[in-house]
Amino acid sequence: MTGEIEAAGDAITGGLVAKAIEGNAGEHGEHGDFCLNCGTKLVGSHCHACGQSGHIHRSLSAIWHDIAHGVLHFEGKIWRTLPLLALRPGELTRRYIHGERARFVSPLALFLFSVFLMFAVLSIFGSHLEAPADVQKDVTGRGAVEVKLKRDEIAAELAEIDRRIADARAAGRDTGDLEREKATVSGVVRIVEGGPTVLADKSGQLIGNARTGWTRLDKGIAKAGENPNLLLYKLQTNAYKFSWMLIPISVPFVWLLFFWHRKRHMYDHAVFVTYSLAFMTLFFTALTLLGALGVSTNWLAVAAVFLPAAHMFVQLKGAYEQSTAKALVRTFLLLNFTIFTIVIFLLLLLGLGLVG
Repeated sequence: MTGEIEAAGDAITGGLVAKAIEGNAGEHGEHGDFCLNCGTKLVGSHCHACGQSGHIHRSLSAIWHDIAHGVLHFEGKIWRTLPLLALRPGELTRRYIHGERARFVSPLALFLFSVFLMFAVLSIFGSHLEAPADVQKDVTGRGAVEVKLKRDEIAAELAEIDRRIADARAAGRDTGDLEREKATVSGVVRIVEGGPTVLADKSGQLIGNARTGWTRLDKGIAKAGENPNLLLYKLQTNAYKFSWMLIPISVPFVWLLFFWHRKRHMYDHAVFVTYSLAFMTLFFTALTLLGALGVSTNWLAVAAVFLPAAHMFVQLKGAYEQSTAKALVRTFLLLNFTIFTIVIFLLLLLGLGLVG
């Protein structure tokens, strides 16, 4: 099941990338009188029937141009989009929603590119998720020293219970409670020694293994305990594969800010969210590069805390044409919604990592 989910994630990501890259293919080069795609007689630079450009190039260098042009339209779109995204994101969002599509890089194409760029930069300059050395030692070596100390402590407790049982029997008192206490402590020994989790009921009878009831999840939890680095690797990989899920998770929260405004549509919120996520991704990529160049981590931390909130405020105010007071209130709410979005996304990644 997990393989199918991961395959679906790869397929959707690949499809989105292909859609973003495809764009308008075949531009600049030899120009004929007829469209080479559908055969319609050309009137202008593009075919009015199928939309293909009349300029077709066949040089090796043109392949790189196609890649750059297909992803971000470097010859104009990207340089019109990035400054607005950074400084006037609300205007960019509003203009794109109102129909200025050819002038700017689409939010989805920019988001996908920013995600790929961020993970490429993190793989080179960033650090990979890895369990702390002491956790690894405890998992791989079962924390030999701590286990021994705990075992000795429990053994002493059991000896004390046995002494109290002997005293109770000698005095003719009931030993039922002491026997149940001993059974419970004996169950802890199995936990400390790495055995299955064991509980005891009120009668002192041991109750099998404590499980969630979902076999795949139970196995995943066991594997995570044995190899936490594998779980962290899966989380990092799934974060890349399923980053696009942040869009559908976030859109309903933005909708809640304007659900009583009929002129605000889900599409508008999707454009807002996607451009915002693209900026945040590019922003944290820039922070990673600045950190690699030696910029003080204190300055980077201050920027990481305040600039995203400021960008949200500016984008909200401009995109939805809000007053300063209303934009401030909605920014505060949106920051709280962002926490919920991140938690939901992390739980999704954790679930995929555990059942994988």
